Amino acid sequence: MQVTNTILMIRPVNFRMNEQTAVNNYFQEELNISEASVNARAQEEFDAFVHVLKAKGVHVIVIEDTKTPDTPDSIFPNNWISFHSDGTVGLYPMFAENRRHERREDVLERLESEGFHIDNIMDYTAAEEEQLYLEGTGSLLLDRVNQKVYCALSSRAEEDLIIEFCEDFDCMPIIFTANQTVDGKRLPIYHTNVMMCLAETFAVICLDTIDDKKEKKNIVHHLKESGKEIITITEKQMHHFAGNMLQVLGTADKRYLVMSTQAYESLSDTQILTIEKHCEIVHSSLGTIETCGGGSARCMMAEVFLPRA
Repeated sequence: MQVTNTILMIRPVNFRMNEQTAVNNYFQEELNISEASVNARAQEEFDAFVHVLKAKGVHVIVIEDTKTPDTPDSIFPNNWISFHSDGTVGLYPMFAENRRHERREDVLERLESEGFHIDNIMDYTAAEEEQLYLEGTGSLLLDRVNQKVYCALSSRAEEDLIIEFCEDFDCMPIIFTANQTVDGKRLPIYHTNVMMCLAETFAVICLDTIDDKKEKKNIVHHLKESGKEIITITEKQMHHFAGNMLQVLGTADKRYLVMSTQAYESLSDTQILTIEKHCEIVHSSLGTIETCGGGSARCMMAEVFLPRA
């Protein structure tokens, strides 16, 4: 299946703008308030977001972060871990040193206590020793049904690791470069999932970020071949996190596309109507998390596809 009813989320205790990720995450900005205030706002946004998801019948497993070690980006767990329907867990090499502390064995223990079965762990974290990185489903957009992986190259997505992942999970790699304009220069977007979202029957994508015409044509071909309606967004909308969305299952397997309120408000009426042909939209205000963290709704949700024990 492409979508799941179960989402893992980490409630932050030390959320702030992470200085170690800001070097290549051009979405991050500092707020002129205390770190304690930033974290308090982020917790309020997190709790409201979880409430919105649960109200739609999404099964949300919330794990509290710990104060030590210092993990300001723990609210984005999908970058260090992924869960698969064959019982496999993926662990990923992280660009920022302080993000490597987010990997916690007790997260796996919690999932097992919730009745999920873990059969195998694919651990790619040794690549950190060679300064090679691949940040989970931030970098890898998984078309689980058609066994394709879309991935934009960046300092957080190494091509050799993408290919290794695809060999391990028997998927076809669709590798490209996606750029954004920063101070008049075209620079790589740090994660694929800020410019692209894959749902069951459609894809939201900022094709304007793909400067190479052949790569753009190849992506369009694969999306159409897989039966996805393509909904394009502009680079300006992408900067409002309109690409950072995730489709989930709610009560009675009803489909929802989850995004932030900022992302929703950036969409045109036509784009909203096109999405709503496929599923209902759900949004929640995540302004502090987006501004300081440089990530949005999709980054906060790690999808759980593990089988029940």
